[in-house]
Amino acid sequence: MNSASTQIFIAGAGPVGMTLALELAHHGVRSVIVERNATTTRHPKMDLTNGRSMELFRRLGVVEDLRAVGVPPSEALDVIWATKGTGHVLHRFAYPSPDEYRQRARTNNDGTATLEPPMRVSQVVLEPVLKAQIEANPLIDVRYGWAFESFDQDGDGVTVTIASSATGEKATVRSDYLVGCDGGGSRVRQQASIALEGQHAVAEAYMVHFRSTDQEVLGKFGAFYHLQTGLGTIVAQNGKDIWTLQSLAPPDTDPHDILTRFMGAELDYELLVANPWTPHVVLAETYRNGRVFLAGDAAHQVIPTGGYGMNTGIGDAIDLGWKLAAVENGWGGDALLDSYDVERRQIGEQNRAAAMRHLELRLTITECIEQAEAAHDLDAPGSAEAREALGARIAALGNAENESWGIEYGFRYTGSSVIADEGSAPPFDPLACPSFAVVGGRLPSYYLSDGRPLLDCLGREMTLLSIGNHDLGDLEGAAGELSIPLQIVRLANEAILERLGAGLILVRPDQHIAWCGDDAPADWSGLLRQLSGRPLHQRTKEVA
Repeated sequence: MNSASTQIFIAGAGPVGMTLALELAHHGVRSVIVERNATTTRHPKMDLTNGRSMELFRRLGVVEDLRAVGVPPSEALDVIWATKGTGHVLHRFAYPSPDEYRQRARTNNDGTATLEPPMRVSQVVLEPVLKAQIEANPLIDVRYGWAFESFDQDGDGVTVTIASSATGEKATVRSDYLVGCDGGGSRVRQQASIALEGQHAVAEAYMVHFRSTDQEVLGKFGAFYHLQTGLGTIVAQNGKDIWTLQSLAPPDTDPHDILTRFMGAELDYELLVANPWTPHVVLAETYRNGRVFLAGDAAHQVIPTGGYGMNTGIGDAIDLGWKLAAVENGWGGDALLDSYDVERRQIGEQNRAAAMRHLELRLTITECIEQAEAAHDLDAPGSAEAREALGARIAALGNAENESWGIEYGFRYTGSSVIADEGSAPPFDPLACPSFAVVGGRLPSYYLSDGRPLLDCLGREMTLLSIGNHDLGDLEGAAGELSIPLQIVRLANEAILERLGAGLILVRPDQHIAWCGDDAPADWSGLLRQLSGRPLHQRTKEVA
């Protein structure tokens, strides 16, 4: 049996596993990543990478490669409710294109937007871009066609057994830590004896994935991102010819029948994939067991309303990645690793609840449509008044599913031992992102007077933003004594930065604020020990 060793072993090379490998390499840490399948996915699992995930991909230097395969940034993200695909529009929730979003964010410069706009992209085309990135990185050992089988952990590390999916050949890999990014049926989670809590099989769903250029049928309402009726949603996957219909329907659904009923007309198309699937809303009871961690669908599964599945997983990968790297590089303590469960599990729970609220709203709108249909032929010439009333009702109910900016990028970590939170922040708003510094929250995005994005001023590891003239005391000495890589960025006290509400802001590698204030603390050493997860008298780890 062949054997190898690495610092971090990653089971599963979906978007979360690959992002974790890139984050580790970003901090100089080696990993082995295995994927039981021989290729990237052919299955359409998501359709939007939100603005926060795109900011994180910008940190890793891969954002432009991703945008090159996504839907052109000139196309809007409109969400349409209609009687049927060839019927009448009931209400259009209009949203800017990524190009317009970027321009508005720069023009308004009010701290409420992300530096990077969201991107419409199917996982089918996103994964090959990430795969090319990990395969080109010398710190990442990529093994497609190898399946995780088992692990054995001890006080010094984890021994993982893997097997070739083609030949059955087995090999072992010794690592310091193991991360299960191996999906909803995670073998890592099962072998770590980590249970799931929540609801399984909350509904019966059916997916029809197809190719079509039949604009006479599909193009009646112009370009759209989501087209929604009482039967489900069609997602425009690439803005051209690839589409996915998602519907709450039983397993014996006929794909041609439901597609024809949804559109209200026969459609010229090529069926790519059609299958029933079962959504779950579950959460791992813990994200850590000793040297074993969970991320992505292995840790949480949500229904797709809101697009929180993969995007939550990307946040997991970044949070865990920099913390593992800090420990491996000698400046992070074990409490930093414990904080991964505290920080990310609360976000998993928060996002799960939000996705359920969005589903309930969709069901309410569907019920409104069904009631109107029972009283009127909504597509009849004389039903304009009924359609208008129904559209007004939909508009009043809103579209929080695509407007929950607090959930997407205004979230904050609370109760974490590696956050110096005094508990003075205003209550969390799932619909809004604060424009000021909130400890535990992401640093708001502003453009400086010279045109530079504030987020681009941050260093790779810890960064202290000093806005205006401040006496920093012995910060550099304290950081040096603790071997904490810290960059001090001094910025002029321009008006736009006054909106942050603090003159000193200590930012973590994941762009979240660990501490802020207007005066240097009396004890930098004690604060830095807390933020790096180290006990008061822990010695710095020797790094070879």
